[in-house]
Amino acid sequence: MKIAILSRKASLYSTRRLVEAAKQRGHEARVIDTLRCYMNVATHRPEVHYRGEILEGFDAVIPRIGASITFYGAAVLRQFEIMGVYPVNESVAISRSRDKLRSLQLLSRKGIGLPVTGFAHSPDDVDDLIKMVGGAPVVIKLLEGTQGIGVVLAETQQAAESVIEAFMGLKANILVQEYIREAGGADIRCLVVGDKVVAAMKRQAKEGEFRSNLHRGGSASLIKISPEERSTAVRAAKVMGLNVAGVDILRSNHGSVVMEVNSSPGLEGIEQATGRDVAGIIIDFIEKNAKPNKTQTRGKG
Repeated sequence: MKIAILSRKASLYSTRRLVEAAKQRGHEARVIDTLRCYMNVATHRPEVHYRGEILEGFDAVIPRIGASITFYGAAVLRQFEIMGVYPVNESVAISRSRDKLRSLQLLSRKGIGLPVTGFAHSPDDVDDLIKMVGGAPVVIKLLEGTQGIGVVLAETQQAAESVIEAFMGLKANILVQEYIREAGGADIRCLVVGDKVVAAMKRQAKEGEFRSNLHRGGSASLIKISPEERSTAVRAAKVMGLNVAGVDILRSNHGSVVMEVNSSPGLEGIEQATGRDVAGIIIDFIEKNAKPNKTQTRGKG
């Protein structure tokens, strides 16, 4: 098979591992810089152009689209879909998962456990909003933030009001969530491929930090997850429409709660913590599922 990997850099660990895994299985893998792709969208024969050539003959595309280029990356991926190339994750599913508010609403509708979460527009409602999620301490999140950036823990009512009003003053959209103290600064990253959790790791925040992201100095270790956590992770990925997803779960007093569903999960931390060949599992999934024109949406939304 001929596989395209949409990624800004071929040297990134996840991209490199996917190329290695594809080549080990006898496939041709090519890394394509998403932002160097350009398209003629109003044509009877859809094409993606790249550095002066027309990209064609691909059987599958693996999108490794960073949050900062979601809009353009989804447009490029949608063009591949319209051309009949099989996407590991579809453009509409990636866009859905990147919108934190939309994704929480969809997960909630399907009965998946979530932290109590509030969303408001007017500063006049801040006091009631904080009460609604159980009072201080609360976690305040920018809707567009990634890797723990734009996430603040406000330990008192006054601090929460100040932070929320400051964000609102900047016209930023924010979520306010209950702080799950019993998680102890740890979460579980479940890596879902297809309808299985293929690897899981515990991420522990460093001393004095509540965000467990590895980019923020958190540590990763192997963990055994419960059948409930396994089922929650698979269902959350399915609700988002993602074939490959990193589902972040917290252990709370009221069961497993999903913090986020990531459409381009990093492979380095989880492969090193678990010893699993996650890149190889993703390529195996493509081998079983890649067929022309198999995209559910075919660029419809």
